[in-house]
Amino acid sequence: MNFKRYRDLAIVLLALAVPFWFLRASMRDPGKVTGADKVIVRIATPLQYAAATLARGLSNIWGDYIYLVDVKEDNARIASQNARLRERVRKLEALEEENRRLRRLLDLRTSVRTDVVSAVVTGKNTNEFFRIARVTLDRNSSSGDIQPNLPVISPDGVVGTTLKISGDTIDVRLVVDAGSGVDVVVQRTGARGFVRGTGDESKYLCSVEYVQRTDEVEVGDLLVTSGVGKRYPKGIPVGKVTQVVKRDFGIYQQVYATPAVDFSRLEEVLIVTSAPPEEAPPPAATGSSTPRR
Repeated sequence: MNFKRYRDLAIVLLALAVPFWFLRASMRDPGKVTGADKVIVRIATPLQYAAATLARGLSNIWGDYIYLVDVKEDNARIASQNARLRERVRKLEALEEENRRLRRLLDLRTSVRTDVVSAVVTGKNTNEFFRIARVTLDRNSSSGDIQPNLPVISPDGVVGTTLKISGDTIDVRLVVDAGSGVDVVVQRTGARGFVRGTGDESKYLCSVEYVQRTDEVEVGDLLVTSGVGKRYPKGIPVGKVTQVVKRDFGIYQQVYATPAVDFSRLEEVLIVTSAPPEEAPPPAATGSSTPRR
């Protein structure tokens, strides 16, 4: 037991003495360095160098670790902020697009000068017999004035006519349905025609009937409502000419057109519930001189 106690004491004293002698040898005046001090310095130099190198390495590793942890946290925070900002931008873009559509719908409501009610498209039903869109009236609109065969329009053009009314839900026969028909004129030349849906299953297409063979019609011409019969307001786009088949005989030429409305993107419509107003006739010309008797 005594030996063990002395051994522990010796180790403690050695542990205290060695750093003391290393420190003493390092701080001694170079002119007073003894042989023992030189030996201690020679032994301590590589140990000090190794310890300093190890300390620097550990410090750098620890600093890099702390830096990487901070960078990871910053990246996670920035990624979260970017995700929130992207979501906010997406919502703002959606609101901007909705405001743009509603502004166009409001401009159309003002320009047609007839009684209209607004509705939102809720579905479509296209088969080999019918081309139908289902719409639901806005909460501020009433279905009391809505009857079958009323015109349905959008800011892009003619949509079709009302077909069946069930409360606030209304089926609309699209202009591309084979049972639809719209009296039109070629906006560029004033040539008359009658647009009827082809009922094609694969694509939306219209046939323009009763176009005189002598009338000037070209691919790209815009067809607009004529206002005849006071069914549709005058000047509403119906379609654009895509094909003209010139005939060498007969009364009419064959014309095909695509609808002005993109039904795959249709969201809001207006249902016209009253006839367009009478257009005032142009004033009679008055002469500058009085007629002779």
